[in-house]
Formats: sequence, C-alpha cells, structure tokens
Amino acid sequence: MTLTAAEKSCLASTFEKIAPKAEQYGSELFQRMFLGFPQTRTYFAHVDTSANSPQLSAHGAKIIASLGKAIKNVDNMSAALSDLSDLHAQSIRVDPSNFKYISHCLLVLLAAHLKADFTPQVQIAWDKFLAAVSAVLTEKYR
Repeated sequence: MTLTAAEKSCLASTFEKIAPKAEQYGSELFQRMFLGFPQTRTYFAHVDTSANSPQLSAHGAKIIASLGKAIKNVDNMSAALSDLSDLHAQSIRVDPSNFKYISHCLLVLLAAHLKADFTPQVQIAWDKFLAAVSAVLTEKYR
C-alpha cells in the first residue's frame, strides 16, 4: 500500500495534534477498544484496565509513540517496527484480528477529537496508514 506525499504530510500534521495528549488518548483508545471489542481485554489480565489507569495510560502512550515512529519511517515501516512485530507475534501472541479493532477505535478517537479537522482525506490517509501498520505487525506471524 502506497501513501502519497500529501497523505504522508497529512499523517505528520495530524500526529502533531495528538502527540501532546498521548497518555490521555492512549488510555481512551483502550477504553474504546475494551467497550467495543471486550474479547481484547484478555491480553491485559495483568493490567489495571479501569478508566484513568496509570498502566493503561502509559501503554497507550507507547502505542501513540509507536505510531509516531511509523509515521517518521513510513517508507521503511518494516524495519522501524520490527521489534514490535516480533513482540506481538512471538511473545505476546496477539490475535492479528485485534489490529483491525484497535485501528477502528483509533479512527473513531481521531474523529471525536479532531472534529472538523477529521476530513475525508485525513480519514483515508489514516485508514491506509493503519492498514500498513497492521500488515507490518503481522509480518512475523507463522
């Protein structure tokens, strides 16, 4: 999946708007996912998953930071996210379908917070990007 120069620019500028609130948005991302897709909670049995949980906020911030890393390395995401691909495929063994769930929840979160700035072009760019991230994260599954 190829992102255009305009889509890459869109991702970078949108990310600048969400990065300062990484913990807040990261926690909200998980809350949305747990509500919409409760089966995903099984991967977090060892974590306090209540709203405003410091553990969930910290993990959510890591996800937002990883998306930032992927945006900065959008033309070489496989290398940039190789460690995360290994972690999810080999150690945690996350069901790959969960990447679709969290991607969906992130699009909803972006729409909720960006409001009028969440244009159809922004949605398309993020949808393509998240599909590419999901593909990279599942590369090392057997």
